[in-house]
Amino acid sequence: MTGPRTLSSRLGLSVPAEWWPSAPMLAEIEAAGFSWIQLACPPASVLSDPRNGIRHARAIAATLESTNLRRALHFPADLLLGEPAADRALEGAISYAAECGAEIVVYHARGIENRPAAEDRLLAETRSLAELAPIAERLGVTIALENLSPVFPGPETVSANPLAVRALARRIGSPAVGLCLDIGHANVIAGLRRTSLTRMVEPVLDMVVLFHVHDNLGARWRTADQRPELDPLRLDLHLPPGHGTLAWEEVAESLLAHHAPLLLEVHPPRPAPREIASALGAVLQRRPAPVAPHRIPA
Repeated sequence: MTGPRTLSSRLGLSVPAEWWPSAPMLAEIEAAGFSWIQLACPPASVLSDPRNGIRHARAIAATLESTNLRRALHFPADLLLGEPAADRALEGAISYAAECGAEIVVYHARGIENRPAAEDRLLAETRSLAELAPIAERLGVTIALENLSPVFPGPETVSANPLAVRALARRIGSPAVGLCLDIGHANVIAGLRRTSLTRMVEPVLDMVVLFHVHDNLGARWRTADQRPELDPLRLDLHLPPGHGTLAWEEVAESLLAHHAPLLLEVHPPRPAPREIASALGAVLQRRPAPVAPHRIPA
């Protein structure tokens, strides 16, 4: 690999929430070698209103018309399926995606604390996702279920374990449902559980349709993981690749060998798009021999 350009058909960059994708911004992203872009969905109030949803989606489509960027959307992170308002919003997001030409909608599945009382809530989410999957199939949209990590030290959600998200996707059994494997989130959980990043990533690669890629300082157990320019407690930092302590050498081979888009989710303040792309190329080039995979049966 000579740099991120060889992966240009898979590289993507997120537009931060609340930022409108202006023509100059999109031109800069595309010129930096990115082929994908991720946009935040509008709020549930817009997604659930067909008139406003279509108007907003068409405005996005018009903005992107001058580019060749492929599109993913991120569903509002605070909405959990299994409640009527959230279900209507995801149905609206699927239609919104079809209207603006987006291929993927990322959803924070299993975003609830892992406790016995959560079983009914998780079952409701499963049923709603099963009902919405055929709509996504019909419209040619993929729902990508994302694994999570605590933003700050605190309780983990069920989705902290990527295998729990994989199990949900397999239970739905739809070609329109797969995984968004967030490498940064997996790194935080690997640190909290004192295990390797490989063991978090390898068992779920068969269901991945999208990667979220960013860096952080893991569980921040060590004094060395404190930096004056960063929040002293935040775990989910969304730094550019190489600016944290993520063990890229453990996952480089798997990321390079996979077919799914590599969507860089780097939060502001952040470098220019070309620098972010170069940062990913740099960490993926410093890879040793492949690590033996830790897989589970289908």
